[in-house]
Amino acid sequence: MSDMFAGAEEHLKSRHRAERRFRWMGRLAIAFSLGFLTIMLFSITILGKGALSRTEIALRVDLSIEAVNPSNIEATSFNKLVRNTLFEAFPEITNRGERRRLLGMVSADAPFELERQILAEPSMLGRVQTIWLTASDDIDLFEKGEVDITLPEDYRRLKDLELGWLQTLEADGQIRSVFNAAFFTSGDSREPELAGILSALVGSILTLTVCFGLSFPLGIMAAIYLEEFVKKNRWSDFIEVNINNLAAVPSIVFGLLGLSILLGVFGMPRSSPLVGGMVLALMTLPTIIIASRAALRAVPGSIREAALGMGATQVQSTFHHVMPLAMPGMLTGAIVGMARALGETAPLLMIGMVAFIVDVPQGFTDAATSLPVQVFLWADSPERAFLEKTSAAILVLLGLLIVMNIVAIVLRKKFERRF
Repeated sequence: MSDMFAGAEEHLKSRHRAERRFRWMGRLAIAFSLGFLTIMLFSITILGKGALSRTEIALRVDLSIEAVNPSNIEATSFNKLVRNTLFEAFPEITNRGERRRLLGMVSADAPFELERQILAEPSMLGRVQTIWLTASDDIDLFEKGEVDITLPEDYRRLKDLELGWLQTLEADGQIRSVFNAAFFTSGDSREPELAGILSALVGSILTLTVCFGLSFPLGIMAAIYLEEFVKKNRWSDFIEVNINNLAAVPSIVFGLLGLSILLGVFGMPRSSPLVGGMVLALMTLPTIIIASRAALRAVPGSIREAALGMGATQVQSTFHHVMPLAMPGMLTGAIVGMARALGETAPLLMIGMVAFIVDVPQGFTDAATSLPVQVFLWADSPERAFLEKTSAAILVLLGLLIVMNIVAIVLRKKFERRF
């Protein structure tokens, strides 16, 4: 008898050890996951923080009446004005190639930037003014410490002559670093120092608006009908199997569907948030339907029976009693579907939202791109300065995903009812 108790005690200890090992394996898995996530976020943040600042160069610009006519500012050649100012700052530079490099120290947008400053403050006219203009991407990278000047001159874009000019400007206090508000207020550009995410961000918001407006009501109604009203037979089983299969279809297939049907047959506007939202709605519908059906299935049958026993019709029982209890789960499924749609790129590439878009879209039918597509375009660019723009755009995208998940949690808590 004692041997039997001893064996049972040893078996119990073995089970406890196995349980402790399982718990530690779970903790290690969570620790590894959090570690990899931390490393990823840290590396992206280190790369992307540079996009939040930009370098400016101060130039002593002659804004006298002879240079700028106050009565007709638009007729002034600001490109020539900037060029002459740079040449006067370094009069010893006479070689044509060296002058071209000197002009490349400021951004290609410098003449327009100067014009905008004068139009915003006409009182600047009439005398020589110190104007801060955006530096080129090469100068910006150098000021941020991203250029290895120990390399031979032939292996770097900034030559020794340009480094000498920068030393002169820094000694005179003509170089500064400021917050890069243009990253959030301007659209895409071929020049890295001018590129921003506003057009892509607005395009994503418009696309998600169309997606949510179509997929949420259709998904909720389809889930309610399939779960509460349809008779269980071969047709309902066939529909259910196909909904589950559609949830696993690669997203690019929906892009091909939008390309062939929405654009090819119906002739809808290419590269527009309207078409992009419709394609993403088709993609997220199965996810919303499956999540909504699971939420409806989680409501106890006693709720339905009590409502029917009190004389309510099936429609009243569903919409007055069952649906309010299932709404938190439905909203969670919808937000998860929207988060997936926000990060999609492949279906939008198929319908032309990969276009180079500078202007901010004003409506659902205007040409637009999305934030993930903008990240794809910048990551494929050969310009090194686009690397920090790409990382910063990824951080904005992650921020939007976090906000959407927080909204899902808040809505679930708000509409949650205990029973």
